Amino acid sequence: MSITMGTTLASLVTNKRRVSALKSLGIVTVGDALTYYPFRVTEPVPLRAIREAAPGQQMAFAAVIRDMRVVPMNARRGYRLEATVDDADFARSRRVPGSTARLTFFSYRKSYVDWVSVRLRAGTSVVVSGMPGEYMGQLQFTHPEILTVAPVPAGAGAGLEGYARGAASGNGAFAGSADPYASAQSAYPPAATAPSGAALKYDADTVQEALTRVCRPRPVYHASSRISSEHIHETILGLLWMMGARTSSTPDGQLAGAGAAGIVAPATDTIAVQNGEEKSGTTAESGAEALSQSIPDVLPESVRKAKNLMHRAEAFLAIHDPASTARFKEAIETLRYEEAFVSQVSLLKARSHAHKSAAHSCPLVTDSLRDQFIASLPFSLTAGQQQVIHDIAADLAHDWPMQRLLQGEVGSGKTVVALAAMLQAVDAGYQAVLVAPTQVLAEQHAETIGRMVEQLKPAIPVTLLTGGMKLAARRKALAAASSGEPGIIVATHAAFSKTFQAPHLALVVIDEQHRFGVEQRESLNAKTDDGTTPHLLVMTATPIPRTAAMTWFGDLDISWLTELPGGRKPIRTVVVNEADAATMGRMFAHIRARVDAGERAYIVCPRIDADDEENEGGSGVSAAAGSARGRAAASGSSARTAAGGRATRAAADAIGIDDPYETFDENGETVARPPLHAVAEIADRLQKLPQFQGIRFATLTGRDKDDVKTQVMADFAGGETPILVSTTVIEVGVDVKQASCIVIFDADRYGLSQLHQLRGRVGRGGTNSWAFLISRAEPGSPAEQRLEVIHHSLDGAEIAQADLEFRGAGDVLGDAQSGGKSSLKLLRVVKDADMIADARTRAGQLLAADPELAGEVQLAGAVLDFTRGNETFLTSS
Repeated sequence: MSITMGTTLASLVTNKRRVSALKSLGIVTVGDALTYYPFRVTEPVPLRAIREAAPGQQMAFAAVIRDMRVVPMNARRGYRLEATVDDADFARSRRVPGSTARLTFFSYRKSYVDWVSVRLRAGTSVVVSGMPGEYMGQLQFTHPEILTVAPVPAGAGAGLEGYARGAASGNGAFAGSADPYASAQSAYPPAATAPSGAALKYDADTVQEALTRVCRPRPVYHASSRISSEHIHETILGLLWMMGARTSSTPDGQLAGAGAAGIVAPATDTIAVQNGEEKSGTTAESGAEALSQSIPDVLPESVRKAKNLMHRAEAFLAIHDPASTARFKEAIETLRYEEAFVSQVSLLKARSHAHKSAAHSCPLVTDSLRDQFIASLPFSLTAGQQQVIHDIAADLAHDWPMQRLLQGEVGSGKTVVALAAMLQAVDAGYQAVLVAPTQVLAEQHAETIGRMVEQLKPAIPVTLLTGGMKLAARRKALAAASSGEPGIIVATHAAFSKTFQAPHLALVVIDEQHRFGVEQRESLNAKTDDGTTPHLLVMTATPIPRTAAMTWFGDLDISWLTELPGGRKPIRTVVVNEADAATMGRMFAHIRARVDAGERAYIVCPRIDADDEENEGGSGVSAAAGSARGRAAASGSSARTAAGGRATRAAADAIGIDDPYETFDENGETVARPPLHAVAEIADRLQKLPQFQGIRFATLTGRDKDDVKTQVMADFAGGETPILVSTTVIEVGVDVKQASCIVIFDADRYGLSQLHQLRGRVGRGGTNSWAFLISRAEPGSPAEQRLEVIHHSLDGAEIAQADLEFRGAGDVLGDAQSGGKSSLKLLRVVKDADMIADARTRAGQLLAADPELAGEVQLAGAVLDFTRGNETFLTSS
């Protein structure tokens, strides 16, 4: 059976529970498994005899079980298992006297104790790795790692005596040697099978093999309550063995070589097919060749040699079975550069393709609608707005499509810039479409734009098209669009439907680009009858560091709006510990005072109601994007695992945090955290407080119907319900000028950029404004450090850079905004700026010589996969 990166695990792994657990982590194919990178690698464990033990310092040794007993714990439920081990023969090899130690295990489960008892029978040879301690004057190892060693046939170097005779002196703990046990290799030939009738399955055939396994650096993976890091590692090593790997990568840069530590063949009860198992003569060298054939290199050979990088197959092997920590880091750097190179080739190809397309030219005319509009504004444009409007005007005059990203702080005036561009397209006799992510925002845009252009001559038709419109109104809007009459169309996702036709479409403006995928964007490109591609302006209030934007948006020209219009006052940000009842009370009293003064307040919660725990599986579920990161999450009272791939709509609606920052212990297991607050729960609690007696509350969530959302926002803006308890559905574009306070519950679980977005919902009318971030973070924890960043800064770019550094580019970029899986897993957009710049230069040189990548088939395939996996080049915060 030929195994490739696309082979599914279900066809290879016989343990269906493990297949399901891996799928919950987003691991479905061999490629998913090999690119599920460990988050750390352990340091090599030194060999020490028991007499050389130092309390609190990790060590490994070989020994024999002398006796074992199980003791019921009377004071507490459960059992204690104690085994005495003797390392006399192993100690002799290290020229120190032998000694004994106690191995101790505790468990409430009798089945576990029975299993350990069978493994630790008297006379069994074992290899022990653990942290020594002392109990009642005796050296003790509590829950150490144990590998049992199969008995050897008679005359083959009996037990540990054989190891003692063959082993050299010195600690052998990877002291610069590729094979620290080379001197002992001949001392332990492969053992015979267990005696007839024995039920015990041994972990290793030889002491040599067991010591190698426990002492080598080992990768640690993000795990879940369903599968441990060890089992993830075991599965990945099994897959590598099946693909041809027989030894780990060695420091001299070869995939295999004499003396390298071997990868153990997976058990047939775990792996269904074992590559080459019928060929007993398979050598390490032929296995290495097989692995490189199964995992072809993506980087061009010239680039790989110029950068002195590993072969891709070698890098995977060095990451998942590292001979040393230095080798592990070298492999990570290789695959990080590969990600940088593939991403830059993708972006440069996209940019080149766009410039080859035809578009409607929209030159600026005398006494244009655009100039009339600017002159009618009751305020002066900022210098930044004037510059961006000028740049867009020049782009629209070309006969190839504009592709521009407009990034601006909340309230920086992006809508005015977009409207000026749309009026230039209308003046040229064409249609312009503004696509908004929600019906509430689309209605606000339509109302605002209609009011701004009502004085212009000739009159500009403004058409609203949303999925929630009644059938008659929807048909009327579709007819207006299909007529081709010059005008402005404001739409939601309805603009991506097959029924929407705009034959004279010249400009598409997408507000909050991270809410839409490239497939939707391309569907608008096909709306013209004459084969032209519309000009594209994408806007975001999501702050992106300049280095990240220039790196990631390689296919777009970028404009920044950094100035805020006059009259906006800084928002005062206060972090409140939820357990501080006195401060919470003063905060609620302050909000009541602002409401009594005619202002409004938002209360934001991440969940809709308290019964939504089953829908919280997606770590990184965004209410808009509806995606799951595919890693274990623990955002409720007990650990839960994330659903891989695309989340359900129910899950997307149930939780509005863009990244709950799941936390992991040192073994990669997810740590359970308190349940998230819900809209229904908080609304009920607040209405019972004395501070809010006589005040009407309203609630708003993603599950509400569109007409309900519209009415709720109208009542909130009008003051009938001055306090709105909602999910993050209000995050983007909602503009209520009387809103002066926002309270965000579970703030320690949000991304910083999302908090910055939410904070921008207040203070839009020039009044004093406050943002209260309610936190349950532990003092000194990373969560508390994150909140300190947003507490002290109103600079979106600074906040975004901190967010990238806290979370890593693999978390922030790619997957959450596209609804799919990200191809970026190792690249750090801020920290790796120099690497990305180098990759961009080399990618440009390659494309200049071979624009279609005809000579780089593997790279072309990787570019295609990358484009599909990263449907928009925008952060999702």
